[in-house]
Amino acid sequence: MENKKGYLERITRLAGRNKDLKNQLKDLIDRYMAVEGQNEQYEEMIQKYSDELSKKSKTPKQLAKRLRMVSVLYVSVKGFDRLYTLENPDLWVDLLDELYISLDEIAHENNMVKVRSIGDIMLFAAGLSGQSRTNPIDIVLAALKMEEATKKVLGPNGEQFWKLKMGIHTGPVVATLSEGKSIPFSLTGDSVNIASRIGEATPEGTISSSIMTYELIKDFFECRQIGIMPAKYKGNLGMFEIQSIGTELQEPDNVNVPNEVFKTRYRHSKFMEIQEELLDYLEQRLPQNLYYHNIKHTIDVITEVELIGWAESVSSDNILLLKLAALFHDAGHITSYKDHEFYSANMAREKLTAYNFTDKQIETVCRLIMATKTPPQPKDLLEQIICDSDLDYLGRIDFLPVSNTLYEELKERDMIGSWNEWNRLQLKFISNHQYFTKTAVNLREVNKQQQIERLEQIIVENE
Repeated sequence: MENKKGYLERITRLAGRNKDLKNQLKDLIDRYMAVEGQNEQYEEMIQKYSDELSKKSKTPKQLAKRLRMVSVLYVSVKGFDRLYTLENPDLWVDLLDELYISLDEIAHENNMVKVRSIGDIMLFAAGLSGQSRTNPIDIVLAALKMEEATKKVLGPNGEQFWKLKMGIHTGPVVATLSEGKSIPFSLTGDSVNIASRIGEATPEGTISSSIMTYELIKDFFECRQIGIMPAKYKGNLGMFEIQSIGTELQEPDNVNVPNEVFKTRYRHSKFMEIQEELLDYLEQRLPQNLYYHNIKHTIDVITEVELIGWAESVSSDNILLLKLAALFHDAGHITSYKDHEFYSANMAREKLTAYNFTDKQIETVCRLIMATKTPPQPKDLLEQIICDSDLDYLGRIDFLPVSNTLYEELKERDMIGSWNEWNRLQLKFISNHQYFTKTAVNLREVNKQQQIERLEQIIVENE
């Protein structure tokens, strides 16, 4: 009993923490969006006149898109003020070209886009394709790599001449598609200005961020507050120095290389992003007469696989795969009711490939989705967990009302007959059903037997 209570308390704390983080994120975004929202009328007017000008000039109209959460990295190369004092400045200019190439390669490897380049100042952006939760982490990792690359650009005597000043801010921007091939986007908005100001205020050889970015990365990196930065209409924003990857999240021989703990935590953050995107999609696309196989059921199964998974001592990586399988396991109802597991697996494979999950991880998720096909016949612990979670309602006190929604769903599809027929079918199914994990047996089996007795009583009364 103590173990079960401990597991429930742990899951409750996790759920509460996720809720708090989500609320903090929403509050921070709303603060920045409030002032930005005042400019929408002006933007609409600009767009209107742009349309008219485009028609008159017969040139393609620029495509502008408002993005709620993009991370902007300001990079300024320092050393030009000392260049004229050197005996051989050409050497250092050549080395600078090598540095610029390295910075561009790092940006490309970390899914960043260069949005501005003027002299020795560059702006990079992450999140233009929609990765809202993890783009601050991505851009900080890239900044740390850029700093490390700069330290390797050394002269003949091993001395470092060029240094970087970097500032990062996360917030809303307006991204305009550019006709130029080298810089495909141009960004406007206060987020660009704040990143630039933080970057200029940062000492050479240092990476700093706004409080907005800090709140989104503090669980991954070692940071310390170094001051405040006044921002128009936003008050004083906290300014933080980013020193390295968190101590327990870095490889022993390199403080700026993520270890497996970091990668697992990162993937869990990525799950929140995938979940938000897919649930929004399902809400728009699922048939309205799915009274049981709806978003509520999906969220119930996600919660349950996490609870049972931790209780069964499953690794954090496998918990993630279970949650992904639970998230997608009924998404195929968009395409087909009877064969939805097959289409759910196809959807998961396509989406997770786009999110750079490994082939092995994707195949495990798809296998878990297919394991939910009734009657359940799990072949390992992970399959047992998702099968128990999918049919968790059989042992809950709300079994009858949940069961009624499934009856309504099947009735509309002419897949079930009378109410009495349904109750007899349910009784047969639940009587033959078994929970596979110790956790599910402990939590649900007693109550499931009570539901069997209730069904038997209902059938007798109706007859």
